[in-house]
Amino acid sequence: MPGIMLSNHFQNGIETAKLVWSRLPSSDDVETEEELERRMNGGGGAESLDYEVIENYAYREAQAKRSKLFNWYYAMLKWLIALLIGVGTALAAVFINLAVENFSGWKYAVTFSIIQHSYFLGFVVYAIFNLALVLTSVFTVTQFAPAAAGSGIPEIKGYLNGVDTHGILLFRTLIGKIFGSIGSVGGGLALGKEGPLVHTGACIASLLGQGGSTKYHFSSSWLRPFESDRERRDLVTCGCAAGVAAAFRAPVGGVLFALEEVTSWWRSQLMWRVFFTSAIVAVVVRTAMAWCKSGKCGHFGSGGFIIWDISGGQEDYSFKELLPMAIIGIIGGLFGALFNQLTLYITSWRRNYLHKKGNRVKIIEVLLISLMTSVISFGLPLLRKCSPCPNSEANPDIDCPRPPGTDGNFVNFFCSTDKEYNDLATIFFNTQDDAIRNLFSAKTFHEYSAQSLLTFLVMFYSLAVVTFGTAVPAGQFVPGIMIGSTYGRLVGIFVVKYYMKLNVDEGTYALLGAASFLGGSMRMTVSLCVIMVEITNNLKLLPLIMLVLLISKAVGDFFNEGLYEEQARLRGIPLLESRPKQFMRNMIAQEACKNQQVISFPRIVKVSEILYVLRSNKHNGFPVVGHGRNGEELVIGLMLRSHLLVLLHSKRDFQSSPFPCDPRGVTSRHIWSDFVKPISSKGMTIDDIHLTEDEKEMYLDLAPFLNPCPYVVPEDMSLAKVYNLFRQLGLRHIFVVPRPSRVIGLITRKDLLFEENDNPAAMELQTTSVRAPGPDRRSVGPQEHIDHPLLDSLLIQR
Repeated sequence: MPGIMLSNHFQNGIETAKLVWSRLPSSDDVETEEELERRMNGGGGAESLDYEVIENYAYREAQAKRSKLFNWYYAMLKWLIALLIGVGTALAAVFINLAVENFSGWKYAVTFSIIQHSYFLGFVVYAIFNLALVLTSVFTVTQFAPAAAGSGIPEIKGYLNGVDTHGILLFRTLIGKIFGSIGSVGGGLALGKEGPLVHTGACIASLLGQGGSTKYHFSSSWLRPFESDRERRDLVTCGCAAGVAAAFRAPVGGVLFALEEVTSWWRSQLMWRVFFTSAIVAVVVRTAMAWCKSGKCGHFGSGGFIIWDISGGQEDYSFKELLPMAIIGIIGGLFGALFNQLTLYITSWRRNYLHKKGNRVKIIEVLLISLMTSVISFGLPLLRKCSPCPNSEANPDIDCPRPPGTDGNFVNFFCSTDKEYNDLATIFFNTQDDAIRNLFSAKTFHEYSAQSLLTFLVMFYSLAVVTFGTAVPAGQFVPGIMIGSTYGRLVGIFVVKYYMKLNVDEGTYALLGAASFLGGSMRMTVSLCVIMVEITNNLKLLPLIMLVLLISKAVGDFFNEGLYEEQARLRGIPLLESRPKQFMRNMIAQEACKNQQVISFPRIVKVSEILYVLRSNKHNGFPVVGHGRNGEELVIGLMLRSHLLVLLHSKRDFQSSPFPCDPRGVTSRHIWSDFVKPISSKGMTIDDIHLTEDEKEMYLDLAPFLNPCPYVVPEDMSLAKVYNLFRQLGLRHIFVVPRPSRVIGLITRKDLLFEENDNPAAMELQTTSVRAPGPDRRSVGPQEHIDHPLLDSLLIQR
């Protein structure tokens, strides 16, 4: 069957290619940032995800029809998709790195050759080159993919936390992220490409999970069984880990990043697939690096799989060094917290005032920042005097000065003699990877002066704060590493000066400074520690990295939250933290919902009443209630707004009589995929429903379509306990019910361990009917429930 479908796709390939360009959105088709923000404030931009399985009749029928062969196919397809996510993310990372390194290499080579004759002309060429690259980035974002702006990690973290922000996983967002990152990073802005790679991996995972993009006719139905939000969440988690693994060439760090930073729900099966995806990324990236080493990739490929190898640096450390290392951790916490607060203020002002003036202002803003960055990086090195190259006999591996347009430690930038270099230009006038490699370099004592490092720290820190939040793809991993390694190397200079008898290396302190700033800003610990070890290939420094991370995180937490949490709150993404607030322990569930007006439906409801309720509020879930034999009101289940819209649009379930229907006939009219929400989160709205007056007077039986077993909590349960239940299960709705209820059984761990072929009734289990003494107390049986075959096994609380 899949082969027949695949051949049909190949037969239509020519027609598909002709339609692709015609389906590309114009500027009129793309929502602006203001429209996205307006949708978010109105409830349409950020929507909760339904991670809970809706076990209605259609779902149970679809599960019953799945054969063992399909289950094998389904399991193998999960691993195949994980493989494709790893390959696709790795190829995207290689393409971005190759493009950035080559654009930057050509830029620096041309500039170096021109400044030998005219300094001013060299600056003009350099600035124009940067402006052109940055213009392509901001134009792509503003006119094609507004959701591609920023790093994307707060939005992806929100998605895995249960909040879907519109447009973050679309195909055009993926394209905007890739080409926008090339322009912004290649254009020399104080931004990184590693954060956007996490978003890129998530987009690739989402597109593969839905079989491609239906809008651009790149789709395959036999690769599309992942229709629930729960299954898509697992794939996006694999994509996040793949993005980090590809960005830093750190597969284990990618797995831990997904576990620690972005996910709020984890299980062992998902761990295996995430680990497999990261391993595939490592293999593909290593293969590409080996192929590029032969010189086929231009300026890219001179480095190895390890980005910043410092394995030949400091061999050991003394207890006397723990004090300056602790100071580095404190500095990292202070600088990181300050960075978060400044970016929060500036980004808030930018979104509330500047960006509301339109896309033209966004483009002008980015171009002005690009020009300012070019002036600073090109002009400040002139204020520093050139230094003589180190002795080549004592340092035979050092190439000083380095050839124009290639990586190396010593840049001859407008120096009077050939055997001199400019230490400030060695950091400023380089790609980010090369600048960090220079700061991390071992056995290069007195390469940088304290004045140059302090100058770079102040200017680059300011540029990073101002640039973050503009309308371009922007990551903060690499800029954070550059900031931290600068003040870390400054501390290293003083340690070398005052601890002369110790085997101290300035590059070691640069690495610890980078770790401290990232820990103080992003508040990551385990994953960041492993990433720093993997990218530097020096396991001996693991205890020191752990020390500075713990100190910097503790100091930063004293002032504010992490960078991604602050930005998520600014964007209106309601993240649930890992633990409830302290005051929730003194509240009960009833107090949290005491001001709410619950809107419910009866089991049999008139179509006009459904239309009125859907038009009068924006609720996404509605309790369905019925009456027991004694007349008391009982909860039947939960009906989702999206499912009601599907039923109203299809009109196949309307009935003229207000009596229950046979639920077994539903499966002939609907399949489970009819109720699947589109990945774009736009879905169907009430405005898409068009009914005649006669149809509005008809009735609809909700019992076959509702979720018959929603999660319920008693009204006096502590709010902290409700919070933990809600977050750990990834819920969207939870019912609060009165405390009095009958008990029909008690399930223990032993009751959940019987095998499929065992007979639970023959086992000595603790799940038994509860019989209380007295003539008016007896065991609760199914006959006391509502006459609905699907609800016979439910415990109804009243």
